[in-house]
Amino acid sequence: MENLIEIQGLCKHYKDFTLDHIDLTVPEGQIVGLIGENGAGKTTTLKALLGVIRPDGGTIRLLGGDPGDPAIRSQVGVVFEDSYFYGGLCARQIGRIMSGIHPTWDGTLFRDYCRRFELEENKPVKDFSRGMRMKMSLATALAHRPKLLVMDEATSGLDPVVRGEMLDLFLEFIQDEGHAILMSSHITADLERIADQIAYIHKGKLLFQQDKDLLLEDMAILRCSASEIDSLPKNLVVARRGGAYGSAALVRHPQNVRRLLPGAVLDRADIDEIMQFISGGDRQ
Repeated sequence: MENLIEIQGLCKHYKDFTLDHIDLTVPEGQIVGLIGENGAGKTTTLKALLGVIRPDGGTIRLLGGDPGDPAIRSQVGVVFEDSYFYGGLCARQIGRIMSGIHPTWDGTLFRDYCRRFELEENKPVKDFSRGMRMKMSLATALAHRPKLLVMDEATSGLDPVVRGEMLDLFLEFIQDEGHAILMSSHITADLERIADQIAYIHKGKLLFQQDKDLLLEDMAILRCSASEIDSLPKNLVVARRGGAYGSAALVRHPQNVRRLLPGAVLDRADIDEIMQFISGGDRQ
């Protein structure tokens, strides 16, 4: 399986933030969900990948080549939360402009997406709802037939119906196993639905990149006394926290924990809870 994105040792230094030696891969045929708190480094990573900012260290391979190569960049579709077209443009004008930018632009495909998304051909973008603007961005990103989609909070703020339509389209896109998606999102339920892998950035560091199903199977929330948590082998406890009503821990290998603490309560951990424990608890 070929990697469409290979990032090794990526660094970017700012006055009050450092992206610290990020290693990230995106295999063809897969959706990789990029998660993390606000300011964790997700957007910085995507901007470095796309050449919007210059890294201070590390290497980036995009579709097997140099991200600065125009032929490589033309095979990447990009959808960012805050990237919209000039408000006075309509779909027909956007299509004409983009046909002069992308050598592989498919005007028929663009019009098909506009019809599918119910985007009026002559309606100015400024009169679109947020969901319609995101659909326009996605139609534009897909109409030049990219191999890779890179998206930053593309479903943020959208109603459940529109989000569902977009998620279905993402799954449709990767049916061609030569395609892939790197998608940052705060809506972890979306990633639980469609992602193949989850990569978690916390305070500028990549804590893990793991198969989503294995991650969710391997983690659980243990609710018991502090002394019972203390009795577990350190390698089973990822993070812990205490409160007025008892203690809880994020643990790995729940089947082993259950064997050691037969009467303890073990609940399934979702991606939100994994993030909350790691970012806000006492990491072991």
